[in-house]
Amino acid sequence: MNPTQQKLNARRRHVRGFTLIEIMVVITILGLIAAAVGLSVMSNLEEAKQKTAALDIKTLETGLKLHYMKFGSFPETQAGLEELLQARSLERLPTDPWNRDYVYMNEGGRPVILSYGADGVPGGDGSDADITSQMESPSASAARRPKGLR
Repeated sequence: MNPTQQKLNARRRHVRGFTLIEIMVVITILGLIAAAVGLSVMSNLEEAKQKTAALDIKTLETGLKLHYMKFGSFPETQAGLEELLQARSLERLPTDPWNRDYVYMNEGGRPVILSYGADGVPGGDGSDADITSQMESPSASAARRPKGLR
């Protein structure tokens, strides 16, 4: 072996690469970071869907109020939200963020609009929780107004 080769071999012995264990540790850490970021993004996505449903319900409430001002009553349960389109109180009916129709009920003159959440069934917690309107009947809101404004 010539002296040049001996110097190269000596350098190669001192140059060290990553061991398999070091590479596996790095990959594991990257996987944990990716999982944490993924969970965070998914929870934010569900929260955004719930907020979107609440905003859609507010839009539908506005259409119901316009309908009430035009006709003096809210649509009956059987007529549903489609009556808002026919009466031109709304341009379109949105679907909830889970691609289902909003549910409408007229409970004794008090309209209720709801989305059953991510699971599509009544009840639930978290992202499966129902999102409902908070409208009251016109007689209840009139009773709360001061006497001079009735």
